[in-house]
Amino acid sequence: MNIIESLNWRYATKKFDSNRKLSKNQVNILKNAFNLTASSYGLQPIKLIVISNPEIKNTLLDSSFNQKQVIQCSHLLVICIETDIDESYIELYFKRVVDIRKTSAKVLESFKKSIINEFNDMSNTSIINWSKNQAYLALGNLMTVCAVEGIDSCPMEGFVPEKYNEILDLKSKNLKSVLVMPVGYRSVDDQFSSFKKVRKDINDNTIELK
Repeated sequence: MNIIESLNWRYATKKFDSNRKLSKNQVNILKNAFNLTASSYGLQPIKLIVISNPEIKNTLLDSSFNQKQVIQCSHLLVICIETDIDESYIELYFKRVVDIRKTSAKVLESFKKSIINEFNDMSNTSIINWSKNQAYLALGNLMTVCAVEGIDSCPMEGFVPEKYNEILDLKSKNLKSVLVMPVGYRSVDDQFSSFKKVRKDINDNTIELK
């Protein structure tokens, strides 16, 4: 399939085949796709939790409004945001730039200071909202990669983040959950898999300025 065919094949899976599991290689593809997702300034204020343990998935069911995909899926992906985006976090990013690209720290100093000053001027709420925007970038990227790889997925906002944070002990990791995505393989009796996509006409949904 080309990418448009893959995106047409993709749908928000309502029922997973609990007997089919993703391979280690497939999981690694998703982890790499997450890590390679673009983020503002390259700061990556997000982290991915990959859950395959059935007991953990079961404990999250109630906090997911009993959406069965959470326990049926091969792996449950939880996208989290970092809670401490401060000067030390930004310093660590620029250290990686120096280590990986061998760029002079002196060359980067002015840019680094401008970013630190920008974040120092932002409220905590603004930083959280900014971080959530990065999480949605990752979600979209993961959904597309899943489609291309023939992996079914179901993006979910319908869960109780506070409960997830508690159950997964995210506070100790300086994280907060913001999005959830079960992945795996659709069940053969998921009637939604055969439904036609309902979308606007492409000419009503795009504007070209020539």
